[in-house]
Amino acid sequence: MLNKLFRRNTERPNLMLAERISLVKNEMIPTHIAIIMDGNGRWAKKRALPRVAGHHEGMKTVRKITRLANDLGVKALTVYAFSTENWKRPKMEVDFLMRLPEEFLGTYLPELIEQNVRVEMMGEIDSIPPHTHAAVNKAMLATKDNTGLVLNFALNYGSRSEITKATQSLAEQVKQGKLLPSEITEEMLSQHLMTCSLPEPDLLIRTSGEVRLSNFMLWQLAYTEFWFTDTLWPDFDESCLLDAVESYQKRNRRYGGLKGE
Repeated sequence: MLNKLFRRNTERPNLMLAERISLVKNEMIPTHIAIIMDGNGRWAKKRALPRVAGHHEGMKTVRKITRLANDLGVKALTVYAFSTENWKRPKMEVDFLMRLPEEFLGTYLPELIEQNVRVEMMGEIDSIPPHTHAAVNKAMLATKDNTGLVLNFALNYGSRSEITKATQSLAEQVKQGKLLPSEITEEMLSQHLMTCSLPEPDLLIRTSGEVRLSNFMLWQLAYTEFWFTDTLWPDFDESCLLDAVESYQKRNRRYGGLKGE
C-alpha cells in the first residue's frame, strides 16, 4: 500500500520533455523542494565501481536538477549533501565527499552565476575541512546578489542537533530575563533554525527506495508533501523531477483542515 501511495506513477503519458515542462509550469509550482539524495553507493556497486564513483556521478545529477528546478520557477532547492552521521563512513569516502563541493562549485559556479542561482549552506560549518568551507564561502560570496533559485546545501547537517541548538538559544534568552517561557512560539523557534531565511519545504523527494527522513529537516517538514522513488540518485533525471512535481500538483494540501472537500 505504501508503494502505491508514494512511489512515482510509471503510467504517465509519453510526452516530450519540453511539453511536460510547459504543462507543469501552468500549475502550482512548489516554492521549496528538499531532496534526500540517496543511492550513489548502490549505483556504483551495480556497475562494479568504487562508491566514490557514484558520488561523483551524483554531483552531475545535482547540476541537472538545479537547472530544471530554476527553469520551473522553484525558489529554493535544498539538497542533503552530508549528514552529521556520515562521518562514520570510511575515511577515504568522507575525504572524497568533502572534496565534492569544491569540485562541483569550481566547475559549475560560472553556470550558476549565469542562471542567477544563489548558493547557500546550512550545517555545522566549523567542523568541515577548511578547503570545503572555502569553496562554499567563495560560491556564496560570488552569488550573494543573485535573485533566482536558492541552491541550499545541507552539509554536515543534522536536524536534531539543529533543533537542540535553537532550543538552547531560546533557553539562554529566558535565563537572561529577555524572554518568558510562555512567550516562546513556534514561529520564534523557526527563526532560530538554520532555514530561517527560507520558506518551509512544499515537497520532499527521497531517492533509492528508502522511506525515512534520516534526521533531515524534522521540524520544517511537518506539512511537507513526501514523494519517494526507487530510482538511484545518479539516475534521477529531469523526467523524474517532473514526475515528483506532477504528483505534488495533484495533492490536496489541507494543513489539518478541510480545504477542497
